[in-house]
Order: sequence, then structure tokens, then C-alpha cells
Amino acid sequence: MDVSQITDDLFIGTTPSVSDYENLRDLGIRLVINMRWEYRPRPDPHNPALNFLWLPTFDSPFLPIPIKYLIRGAHAALETISGAGKVYVHCAGGRHRGVAMGAAILIALGEDPESAMDLIQSRRAFADPRTFYIRSRILKFSKEWNGNLKK
Repeated sequence: MDVSQITDDLFIGTTPSVSDYENLRDLGIRLVINMRWEYRPRPDPHNPALNFLWLPTFDSPFLPIPIKYLIRGAHAALETISGAGKVYVHCAGGRHRGVAMGAAILIALGEDPESAMDLIQSRRAFADPRTFYIRSRILKFSKEWNGNLKK
């Protein structure tokens, strides 16, 4: 498992195996957001178990990440963080889908989209939030999230 700490409360990486769950717990992670269509989260046999949110998406410009998934993940992350837990977001390689979700969480926490993408790239060098189809989802999420706050 490849993990990058983005902030005190947010980590982005690759798909954890069940044997990695204890390491995640040791980092203070309480919520794992899985952005992989092809890989359902495996149950956590430990007590207390990690919480999982599965938002199955594809890494494809032809099948964009649904904004409703980014909003759902951001809400779950905010709830976890406000309860003193940490969040781990992953996709297959921790480069696109997990990065989009990580950026959405940072935006929900008050970052502007460009700062969120910069921060992720500075902490996870091969993250690629500016790939056109990922960046467009991050910007659209920001517009919708911030628009809903003004209502």
C-alpha cells in the first residue's frame, strides 16, 4: 500500500489490503473512501472496524466521476474529521480518482480548487489532478459545493 499524507486529517493512496487496515488505524484513519468501480471494499475484521464508503467510479474521460459522489464523499469526510477521525481516499494508483476525491475534501474544508490541487501535488508527486477530465470534475465540484453554501 502506497500512502501519502496530504494534511493532518487526509491521506491519499492505493488500494489497501485487509492486512493494511491495522496500519490505517494506527494513523488515526476512521473512514476509507474507495473510488474503484472494480474493487469493492473488503470487510474489516478488527474491532472497532474502519468505516468504508464505496463510490464506484471509472478512471476515464468518457465516464466522468459523478459530482454527487464527490459531494457524498466530502460530507462523509467532514463528519469523520469533525469527530477527530482521519480519512483515507484511494483508487487503484492514487493518481486520478482518489486525487479528485481528496481535492473535493480539501475544497469542502475551505481550500480553493487550485490550492487544493497544488497541495496534493506537493505531497504526492505523481498525483495528476490537472489531467483535463479530473481537473474539470474538481472545478465543477467546487462550483456546486460553494454554490450550495450560498443558498
